[in-house]
Amino acid sequence: MDRNGASLAEHQSPNIGEALQMIWRERRISRAEIARRTGLSRSTVSSIVSDLLPTGLVAEVGSGASRGGRKPIVLEFQDDAYRILGVDMGATHVSVALTDLRGKVIAWQQEAHPVREDPQGTMALMGRLAEACLASSRKGARGLLGIGVAVPSPVDPRHPERLSDVVMPAWRGFDVVHTLRARFGVHVLVDNDANLGALAEHFWGAGRGVEDSAYIKVATGIGSGHIIGARIYRGSSGTAGEIGHIAIDPKGPVCLCGLRGCLVTLVGTPALVERARALLKKFPKSPLHTKKLSITTIEDAALAHDPLSLQVVREAADNLGIAVAGMLNLMNPAVVSIGGSLARLGDLLVLPLRESVRSRTLVSSVAAARIVASELGERDVATGAATLVLQAALADLGLFASAAAGR
Repeated sequence: MDRNGASLAEHQSPNIGEALQMIWRERRISRAEIARRTGLSRSTVSSIVSDLLPTGLVAEVGSGASRGGRKPIVLEFQDDAYRILGVDMGATHVSVALTDLRGKVIAWQQEAHPVREDPQGTMALMGRLAEACLASSRKGARGLLGIGVAVPSPVDPRHPERLSDVVMPAWRGFDVVHTLRARFGVHVLVDNDANLGALAEHFWGAGRGVEDSAYIKVATGIGSGHIIGARIYRGSSGTAGEIGHIAIDPKGPVCLCGLRGCLVTLVGTPALVERARALLKKFPKSPLHTKKLSITTIEDAALAHDPLSLQVVREAADNLGIAVAGMLNLMNPAVVSIGGSLARLGDLLVLPLRESVRSRTLVSSVAAARIVASELGERDVATGAATLVLQAALADLGLFASAAAGR
């Protein structure tokens, strides 16, 4: 272990962690201000800062304003000290973001892939895209703090390496955590994709400064992530937020979960493509007649005000509104962010969704909630996966110590 890693590893007191988190939150702050806010003595704060400075996480960057006497030395958190990889393992794609310690995306790689059906190929693709991102950074793998992975299935916190046999049966026996840890030699954390979209919005998007918020990912599957008291709410076994399997139509199509009329069978991207196909005869002038039907071509046509595509979007918003209304009445979040493929439609989706929700909720619950499109776009889930590692490292300095030792 090098000097930087030893310094952190030997000082795992709550005081050093509290001070580091405060410097991270404030970005710039003096020793005197840390002492004032924490109630620690100035000598204790000076000792903590002396331990932090060699790690490269904190630097002295000049003098601040004086309240009388000598000007205080200002400390600044070094966002560039480490890199984090965030992997969004969608049902039909893999995306990888390389971020700094402030959630800024430095490198981005994305490729379509049949993730649910091909675990071996997916693992190889994740590794290749991750290495491509690291190659674009001057630090390379030496500056890697950890890897966060978002998966399109429930994750049991007790066994994060095991993906759901119901949602992803082909992945039985595959261990994402062990495979990536063996390849890159860093800590690996896994969580549900909607949970990590919610975490990204909480840290960097529409949920900033809000303790209770929700995020809904509309893609091949439909999932929701919930922030309660500024923390991800996972439930007792990690299945909280499976909004896609709320029964919207008891007589509707059979879902892969075995139930009938689940939200995902009406609003998931395969269902929307099928709905557009069914409407083609009714709209003979639609530009979709000359294109290969996909969620992207439907979105493009909707943005160009194609009546067929707009009807598909309005129907999706109405069905989604049934589930969101129930969630608002039950949980009363301050913000609901819509992510996933449909989020790029912006108000074309959000306005009819708000109307659908308004007609089905208590006045007080809907008035208290903002329903918005994700501010982070297609990079929200991968950014959230990286943020999961950042959050863990700020709470447990051992992660920084391990990364420093591996340099």
